[in-house]
Amino acid sequence: MNRKKLRKFIQSRPYRWRHLRVLMKDYFDLRTPEGALEPSRNHLRAAMDWLCRAQDVTPDGGVAARYRMDRGWTRSYPETTGYIAETFFDYAHYTGKQQYWDRALRMVEWLLTTQLPGGAFPGHDVSKEPKPRVFNTGQIMIGLIRAYRETGRESYLEAARRGGDFLCGIQEVDGSWVKFSYYQKPHAYHARVAWPMLQLWEVTREPRYREAGERNLQWVLGLQEKNGWYRLCGFRDDDRPFLHTIAYTIRGMLEGGILLGGDRPLGHPFVQSARKAAYALLRRFELSKYMAGQLNPRWRAACRESCLTGNAQTSVIWLRLYQLTGDARYLNAALKLNDFVKSTQELDMRYRDTYGAIKGSHPIWGRYI
Repeated sequence: MNRKKLRKFIQSRPYRWRHLRVLMKDYFDLRTPEGALEPSRNHLRAAMDWLCRAQDVTPDGGVAARYRMDRGWTRSYPETTGYIAETFFDYAHYTGKQQYWDRALRMVEWLLTTQLPGGAFPGHDVSKEPKPRVFNTGQIMIGLIRAYRETGRESYLEAARRGGDFLCGIQEVDGSWVKFSYYQKPHAYHARVAWPMLQLWEVTREPRYREAGERNLQWVLGLQEKNGWYRLCGFRDDDRPFLHTIAYTIRGMLEGGILLGGDRPLGHPFVQSARKAAYALLRRFELSKYMAGQLNPRWRAACRESCLTGNAQTSVIWLRLYQLTGDARYLNAALKLNDFVKSTQELDMRYRDTYGAIKGSHPIWGRYI
């Protein structure tokens, strides 16, 4: 065991059986065999149970950022609560259970209390000093806009407008966002901020939101290489970004292009761009039968571990493309990648804090989270 793994092992309070169990399973790669996986609906229900637990452990209606084996539950995290709310609305409709819809509204009501005077939303969880952040604002707008569509309440739309106005006001001439961004640098994954800007345009029909969203996606399009790779798609200026941020970029381009493409989305340049990148990921997965958590500009593995968050995001992209194209290769790859994620999920019902949870990385000492 190298020093990094040993440090992670010690910090994870291995004297607690549920923690030791996770560490040992990952060290020996004891994932659930493919033939023993439960139906996806069971895994989904377990994941939703864990998210409910993550909301219940907070005092404010938000959702905890994570469960850390070295510290336990963290505080509510506005960014992820924003798009978790949308997931709860979806699950409420899928199951017909009002409790999930009610939980989503509690999340959104709490989010309203976190909005800053200038319209932005803060980065980090609520234990830290609130500072405006471009990406976080966009992700919270997703939840606000969905809540408005579900309820018609103007307070949600007004909060989304204020977020959109903040983003319009600080956007660079070239369409990127630099001020109040991570490391004060432009990022291709802000395509996932352009997407809610276009959603805001869709519900308000105010041109400035469309112009801002489209301008950003046009800037991201200019970052794409011939092989489909997007430059600047990571958190830092390196050439080994996480699959997490790569998928953020592709999803933003895809959904933005769908909103702008009308009745013929496949012909829109942004959808074509996303499809090119998604196909490169598809080919890599088909060839290697595994999706690495970091990739280099040649779409090759840049680490050994898997980014489970990015896997789930990528499967959504492939499923969306299957819906658009009917190409079964996207469906098959998405199901296989989801099976990998399912094989790592904690399903021991004796431990409430980890039951249904999915790690950021597999093994747990991977670089992401």
